[in-house]
Amino acid sequence: MEKLEKCEQDLPTIAPGFIDLQVNGYKGMDFNYKPLTPEEWKNIILSLAEVGVTEFLPTFITNSLEQLEANIAAAERALEQLGEYASFVRGYHLEGPYLSKEDGPRGAHDARYVKAPDWDEFSRLQEAANGKIKLLTISPEWEESEAFIKKAVDSGVKIAIGHTAANTDQIEKAAASGASLSTHLGNGAHVQLPRHPNYIWDQLAQDNLYASVIADGHHLPKNVLKVFQKVKREKMFLISDSVALAGMPPGDYETAVGGQVTLTEDGRLHLKNEPRLLAGSAKNIWQGVQYLAEENICSFPEAIEKASIIPRRFIGDSAYNDFTAGASATMVVINRKTRTIEQTIKEGKIFYKAGDENG
Repeated sequence: MEKLEKCEQDLPTIAPGFIDLQVNGYKGMDFNYKPLTPEEWKNIILSLAEVGVTEFLPTFITNSLEQLEANIAAAERALEQLGEYASFVRGYHLEGPYLSKEDGPRGAHDARYVKAPDWDEFSRLQEAANGKIKLLTISPEWEESEAFIKKAVDSGVKIAIGHTAANTDQIEKAAASGASLSTHLGNGAHVQLPRHPNYIWDQLAQDNLYASVIADGHHLPKNVLKVFQKVKREKMFLISDSVALAGMPPGDYETAVGGQVTLTEDGRLHLKNEPRLLAGSAKNIWQGVQYLAEENICSFPEAIEKASIIPRRFIGDSAYNDFTAGASATMVVINRKTRTIEQTIKEGKIFYKAGDENG
């Protein structure tokens, strides 16, 4: 990147490339259903580049040890063939299987495979990932949690609290042991909670916990997001938590996990026969940025930071946040007037350019 001497008012906004720490799938492709081919990986990467993403964590959810091991190993084999595209994958997020067994907090995770934390088992998965599991979401309600968290953090893995029914003491001990994030705070929870204490208040009260949020207009009311923002501020960041139907046209679909689902015009994905129940997130992180700004939850520049600078600071790599002369040019170029993405650039190469079918 070369030093800019002058900035004209009609020039586009230049921001750090977005990093999404929770992506289950996109544009009809799912990381958990079956191993993806190298070409499918490339398609997902280029599709995410269209919405400003320059790094992401493919997310593997609760399954049998054998299936998780196979899916992760297959991902590694595919990425080995992707050359420069593989740099978009910052590592992996493992969400489960060490979650709450309770209905509500467990969410859509398969109850058959939910279990207590097991270090030997996790080590097998980390070996399959060649050490690239960077983030692990667990519930600290298990007796083994405290020691497990300490071990994981010592090994360089970030630990998040999520899909939990943990009490105040368990959350405090998890944070003291090194847990540093609340995964999609406010979701993966009981429909009704006591006024106080409850595990949402308890996580908000922990100053050393970041909070990731899904800002799609469906998972959390805007007033809840406003409260989270007032409490966490520069420790709240965006994730998409997108499923395979994100980026797809509205309509009815058959899915491996949710069965028959409906994707509405406004991006709400719900069970076809039970419209009240969400079937995952179908929006991308760029849409989350726009939602935060449009609903006055924070300013547009702050919303951009919540998709780039803050999650990158959390995961421990701020290299792409550097806009000084000579730094690696990894950025998203945004049209100020239309609020659309014009280009996505990673390490000096354009991976997406609006209007360019080959971009």
